[in-house]
Amino acid sequence: MHEQVHETAFRTPVWPPVAEPRTVPTASRMFARYLNDLGQLLDEQRWEAASREANDLPRIAVALADAHLHSSAEEIRQWCEQWVRPSAGAETQGLERVTPGEITDSASLTARALRRLRLRRHVRNAPRGFSPARPENLGAHESAALRSCEALLEAARRWYARSAVHDPTVQANLARLAVLR
Repeated sequence: MHEQVHETAFRTPVWPPVAEPRTVPTASRMFARYLNDLGQLLDEQRWEAASREANDLPRIAVALADAHLHSSAEEIRQWCEQWVRPSAGAETQGLERVTPGEITDSASLTARALRRLRLRRHVRNAPRGFSPARPENLGAHESAALRSCEALLEAARRWYARSAVHDPTVQANLARLAVLR
């Protein structure tokens, strides 16, 4: 019995682990609206407008992750390599447009893409959602545009959900863009 008392006297107390303050992910309505509007353009088969908006997504994502809202051609290529994947069962033909061969380092292109993102917060269209059903009778150009836009749209959603939602730089930049007039 004496042995049991002796063992207990030298034990260090075990305290419950201190809970770390959890960062609550935030959702950007402005970014979500931009993605939903892209889905709506696809639903309406407005291929040129959808392609323009979708091709800006990598530039927007890279700029949002930069403290000065800048993007470079190399960073855009890296973002595409990391986040853009063809959907399961989809042909990869036409997805070469997703990672453009000639991505230019242009502050004006980045500013224009961010301006279009920012302006989406002023549009008051009723959200319609994104229809996964697509017409089967698309031409080669339309089909390639659709695959490219869908790959970029899914990449942007994946990037936001897995990375950007927890990135303080992205969240600060989205907040800055939301208050700019």
